[in-house]
Amino acid sequence: MISYTWQRPATLSDQAILALYASVGWTAYLKAPANTLAGIADATVLWALDGPKLVGLARAITDHHTILYVQDVLVTPAYQRRHIGSDLLTRLLDQFADIGQTVLLTDPEVRTQRFYGSLGFHAVTPSGYGRAFVRDTRTG
Repeated sequence: MISYTWQRPATLSDQAILALYASVGWTAYLKAPANTLAGIADATVLWALDGPKLVGLARAITDHHTILYVQDVLVTPAYQRRHIGSDLLTRLLDQFADIGQTVLLTDPEVRTQRFYGSLGFHAVTPSGYGRAFVRDTRTG
Protein backbone atom coordinates (compact mmCIF):
# COMPACT_ATOMS: atom_id res chain seq x y z
CA MET A 1 0.00 0.00 0.00
CA ILE A 2 1.34 3.41 -0.98
CA SER A 3 1.70 6.01 1.76
CA TYR A 4 2.34 9.72 1.33
CA THR A 5 4.25 12.02 3.63
CA TRP A 6 5.37 15.65 3.60
CA GLN A 7 8.36 14.88 5.81
CA ARG A 8 11.39 13.21 4.31
CA PRO A 9 11.62 9.81 5.98
CA ALA A 10 14.69 9.62 8.19
CA THR A 11 15.66 6.29 6.61
CA LEU A 12 15.46 7.64 3.03
CA SER A 13 18.97 7.85 1.58
CA ASP A 14 20.21 10.39 -0.92
CA GLN A 15 21.07 7.46 -3.20
CA ALA A 16 17.43 6.33 -3.20
CA ILE A 17 16.34 9.80 -4.31
CA LEU A 18 18.92 9.93 -7.10
CA ALA A 19 17.98 6.38 -8.14
CA LEU A 20 14.36 7.52 -8.54
CA TYR A 21 15.47 10.28 -10.93
CA ALA A 22 17.66 7.80 -12.81
CA SER A 23 14.79 5.32 -13.09
CA VAL A 24 12.75 7.76 -15.17
CA GLY A 25 15.71 8.89 -17.26
CA TRP A 26 16.02 12.39 -15.82
CA THR A 27 19.79 12.38 -16.17
CA ALA A 28 20.20 16.17 -15.99
CA TYR A 29 19.50 15.86 -12.26
CA LEU A 30 22.34 13.36 -11.92
CA LYS A 31 25.04 15.57 -13.45
CA ALA A 32 25.26 17.64 -10.27
CA PRO A 33 23.73 15.39 -7.59
CA ALA A 34 24.69 17.70 -4.72
CA ASN A 35 22.70 20.51 -6.36
CA THR A 36 19.74 18.21 -6.94
CA LEU A 37 19.73 17.09 -3.32
CA ALA A 38 20.12 20.67 -2.05
CA GLY A 39 17.21 21.77 -4.25
CA ILE A 40 15.06 18.99 -2.87
CA ALA A 41 16.03 19.93 0.68
CA ASP A 42 14.94 23.54 0.06
CA ALA A 43 11.66 22.61 -1.65
CA THR A 44 8.26 21.37 -0.61
CA VAL A 45 8.23 17.64 -1.33
CA LEU A 46 5.50 15.05 -1.08
CA TRP A 47 7.03 11.58 -0.88
CA ALA A 48 5.31 8.38 -2.10
CA LEU A 49 6.46 5.23 -0.34
CA ASP A 50 5.74 1.54 -0.60
CA GLY A 51 6.81 0.54 2.89
CA PRO A 52 10.30 1.99 3.20
CA LYS A 53 10.83 2.10 -0.59
CA LEU A 54 10.67 5.46 -2.39
CA VAL A 55 8.45 5.04 -5.44
CA GLY A 56 7.64 8.65 -6.35
CA LEU A 57 7.67 12.27 -5.37
CA ALA A 58 6.16 15.64 -6.20
CA ARG A 59 8.40 18.67 -5.65
CA ALA A 60 7.30 22.28 -5.63
CA ILE A 61 8.66 25.74 -4.96
CA THR A 62 6.27 28.16 -3.28
CA ASP A 63 6.02 31.35 -1.26
CA HIS A 64 2.97 29.74 0.45
CA HIS A 65 0.79 32.73 -0.47
CA THR A 66 0.64 33.66 -4.15
CA ILE A 67 2.44 31.13 -6.32
CA LEU A 68 3.12 27.41 -6.51
CA TYR A 69 5.65 26.20 -9.05
CA VAL A 70 5.50 22.47 -9.64
CA GLN A 71 9.03 21.36 -10.40
CA ASP A 72 8.88 17.55 -10.48
CA VAL A 73 6.32 14.78 -10.46
CA LEU A 74 7.90 11.39 -10.96
CA VAL A 75 7.09 7.77 -10.28
CA THR A 76 9.49 4.88 -10.79
CA PRO A 77 8.46 2.87 -13.89
CA ALA A 78 7.52 -0.29 -11.96
CA TYR A 79 4.86 1.75 -10.12
CA GLN A 80 3.54 3.82 -13.01
CA ARG A 81 -0.08 3.51 -14.17
CA ARG A 82 -1.26 2.98 -10.59
CA HIS A 83 -2.46 6.60 -10.15
CA ILE A 84 0.47 7.46 -7.89
CA GLY A 85 1.47 10.44 -10.04
CA SER A 86 -2.12 11.68 -10.05
CA ASP A 87 -2.37 11.18 -6.29
CA LEU A 88 0.88 13.06 -5.72
CA LEU A 89 -0.17 16.03 -7.82
CA THR A 90 -3.73 16.11 -6.46
CA ARG A 91 -2.47 16.04 -2.87
CA LEU A 92 0.07 18.76 -3.66
CA LEU A 93 -2.59 20.97 -5.24
CA ASP A 94 -5.01 20.32 -2.37
CA GLN A 95 -2.34 21.33 0.15
CA PHE A 96 -1.97 24.68 -1.62
CA ALA A 97 -5.57 25.17 -2.75
CA ASP A 98 -5.65 28.80 -1.56
CA ILE A 99 -2.79 29.79 -3.86
CA GLY A 100 -4.12 31.50 -6.96
CA GLN A 101 -1.38 30.72 -9.44
CA THR A 102 0.10 27.29 -10.12
CA VAL A 103 2.77 26.99 -12.79
CA LEU A 104 4.70 24.12 -14.31
CA LEU A 105 6.88 23.59 -17.33
CA THR A 106 7.22 20.19 -18.91
CA ASP A 107 8.21 18.34 -22.04
CA PRO A 108 5.90 18.34 -25.09
CA GLU A 109 5.19 14.59 -25.08
CA VAL A 110 1.56 13.70 -25.75
CA ARG A 111 1.29 11.46 -22.68
CA THR A 112 2.64 14.26 -20.49
CA GLN A 113 0.12 16.72 -21.96
CA ARG A 114 -2.68 14.23 -21.35
CA PHE A 115 -1.57 13.63 -17.77
CA TYR A 116 -1.50 17.30 -16.80
CA GLY A 117 -4.61 18.09 -18.84
CA SER A 118 -6.52 15.40 -16.94
CA LEU A 119 -5.66 17.26 -13.74
CA GLY A 120 -6.94 20.64 -14.93
CA PHE A 121 -3.79 22.19 -16.38
CA HIS A 122 -3.99 24.14 -19.64
CA ALA A 123 -1.24 24.94 -22.09
CA VAL A 124 -0.32 28.61 -22.20
CA THR A 125 0.12 29.88 -25.73
CA PRO A 126 0.83 33.36 -27.11
CA SER A 127 -2.79 33.58 -28.28
CA GLY A 128 -4.08 32.61 -24.84
CA TYR A 129 -3.51 33.95 -21.36
CA GLY A 130 -0.15 35.62 -20.81
CA ARG A 131 3.22 34.48 -22.03
CA ALA A 132 5.61 31.78 -20.95
CA PHE A 133 9.34 32.31 -21.22
CA VAL A 134 11.95 29.64 -20.63
CA ARG A 135 15.71 29.81 -20.57
CA ASP A 136 17.15 26.33 -20.76
CA THR A 137 20.75 26.45 -19.61
CA ARG A 138 21.23 22.76 -20.39
CA THR A 139 21.38 23.43 -24.12
CA GLY A 140 23.94 26.23 -23.98
